[in-house]
Amino acid sequence: MSHWEEKYRSKTIPWDRGTASPALLNWLEDGALPPGRVLIPGCGRGHEALELARRGFQVTALDIAPTALEHLAAELVAAGVEAERVCADALIWQPSQPFDAIYEQTCLCALDPEHWAAYEQQLFGWLRPGGQLFALFMQVDRPGGPPFNCALRDMHALFDAAHWQWPQGEPRRIVHPDNIFELAAVLTRLG
Repeated sequence: MSHWEEKYRSKTIPWDRGTASPALLNWLEDGALPPGRVLIPGCGRGHEALELARRGFQVTALDIAPTALEHLAAELVAAGVEAERVCADALIWQPSQPFDAIYEQTCLCALDPEHWAAYEQQLFGWLRPGGQLFALFMQVDRPGGPPFNCALRDMHALFDAAHWQWPQGEPRRIVHPDNIFELAAVLTRLG
């Protein structure tokens, strides 16, 4: 059993807000995230997948923990909406076609930084050219993880200007349940 599956089975999930992230709701209200095909890697219990499905998006929810995806399945049925659920490792899974957008909240910070370059390549490959990465970079004031600290300077190096266009200005600060915060930025895939 994976580390993450054990967390969901034991309900040791302090990062779970119990509802969609305020960052996602802000992007939806601002019109920054238009309807289309959206991938949510590391979707967990799927609050964001449910919110997007309710709004008519074509959603693919990816997680390594079957228990998390089972929770999402029940929520989708209760809401009368659909989303594709994929139980797979984000470092190796490949979709049949690219996505218009990716909502990245908790997958990157859950991965050991030694896997970040491989994950960035996955994100790049999953998006169509011009597609957007709606990213929340976890900011933790301690060593180790998970969650691992996604310092903004490290994120600029990881999501470099050869492959990604960063927005102008400072990222929006989003408070997280664990008394930490995330920096919200929308990156555009180049090429």
